[in-house]
Amino acid sequence: MATGTSRSVEFFDAQFEHQIASGEYELNPFEAHVLPYLDGRVLDLGCGLGNLSLAAARAGASVTALDACGHAVADLIRRARQSGLDICAGQADLRGWRPGEAYDAVACIGLLMFFERAVALDGLRAVYDAVKPGGIAAVNVLTEGTTFLGMFDPRGHHLFSRDDLLAPFALWEQLVLREDEFPAPGATVKRFLTLIARRPR
Repeated sequence: MATGTSRSVEFFDAQFEHQIASGEYELNPFEAHVLPYLDGRVLDLGCGLGNLSLAAARAGASVTALDACGHAVADLIRRARQSGLDICAGQADLRGWRPGEAYDAVACIGLLMFFERAVALDGLRAVYDAVKPGGIAAVNVLTEGTTFLGMFDPRGHHLFSRDDLLAPFALWEQLVLREDEFPAPGATVKRFLTLIARRPR
């Protein structure tokens, strides 16, 4: 979930530290929706605490997990070792990330909106390129109409339009498309769009 922009990393570092200290390791609603679609070789891009990575590995997937927050990655490595699960986790600045290989499934939950528009859309293309023919992309972003902005770096972020997310995957089989809205602090809201799509073979 964390990114390479400093304010966002600091925001999530603090959040993850609290969750680690209190043992809060539940899947969020988006991860729960995505989990059934993850098998084979899976990339969890912006993995945060790695709850989705661990759940996918428990279900038999071989998972690569990347995030910018070092404490979260270290905690994921610790939990994966304790559980004997097949997870390769690493800290990485995901700004401008490009895939070096292709995966059966790529999950990118709550990451791309933390970059300015051009970088966010390039990141979406990187997710596209990281999926094998016949594989799955699962992407979740904050969308236009979101008014809770406290976690964003002032140097840039991007609230996606529906077309921003859907256009690159127009020729893919759309398996899930859901919109969610949640109340946030200060009488604000978070609006999310989640797409799960299969790349043509």
